[in-house]
This record gives sequence, structure tokens and C-alpha cells, in this order.
Amino acid sequence: MEKTVCYCGSQKNFEDCCSLFLTGRSKPEIPEQLMRARYSAFCIKDIDYLISTHHPSKHRPNDREVLAKTIRETQWLGLKVLKTEKGQVSQGFGYVEFVAYYKNKIKGQLHENSKFIHESGQWYYFEGEVLEPLKFARNEPCWCGSNKKYKKCHGQ
Repeated sequence: MEKTVCYCGSQKNFEDCCSLFLTGRSKPEIPEQLMRARYSAFCIKDIDYLISTHHPSKHRPNDREVLAKTIRETQWLGLKVLKTEKGQVSQGFGYVEFVAYYKNKIKGQLHENSKFIHESGQWYYFEGEVLEPLKFARNEPCWCGSNKKYKKCHGQ
């Protein structure tokens, strides 16, 4: 059986990484694990996981429809975690800054600093501050790990 590399960019096998969280076999212990699992959930179209890990105070009646539209119209290309403030269960919160690359009508990126809250024994995505897109020099290695220059890969 062919093993799938996890969508979250960890370079681990999907079954040994985010699948553990998406299937409920394990719970994320730190905010970065939840952020990576949520990214993978977008990639595999797992709307239920996205809703269940979004803080209940942030739920809206049309969440399912909005997520379905986003998932239908967006192809996720890669994830890069830039910075984590792990937080501790005792503190009850943590932050993860990341860039998620995507394609819908155009190629783009979501650069965000996300806040996560720990309540009732579980981490939740609470909110995110969208940041300015990262700029890449044409001759830098591409963010996707292809070992090509950015201009010859995703910079086209």
C-alpha cells in the first residue's frame, strides 16, 4: 500500500500525522498540531473537523456552506509554519504564524497569525490576523521544497 505524505508539510506519513487527529484517534496537544490538522482537513475536504475545531463562540449559521464553497473553489498547494508560540494548557492559549499557498482563479497565499484557545481538554482555532503576503526573490529556493528556484516553480 502506497503511503501518502501528510498535507501539512511535516514530511511524515499522513496516517502517522494529521490523520490521527482527523479521525479522532488522538487530540492535538499543542496549537501547531491543530493548525496543521486543520490545513489537512481543508485539503481532504473534512468540513466536520473544521467546524468541530473552530471555537464554539465563533460559529455562524452558514459555516458549513461557506466552508463547502471555499473547499470547492480552492486547491491547497502547501503550508509553511513560520513561528509558533506553543502556549501551555495552563495558559489556555497559543499562536501560530503560517503561510498557506493556494490556487483558485489565481495562485495566492494566506499569511496569518492564528490564535488558539484550550478549553474543556481540547484546542480550538479562535481567530486569525491576516498579514501581508510574503515576498520571494526570484532566485530563492521555492517554498514548496521542490529544490527549484522560486521563479522556475511557483513564481511563474
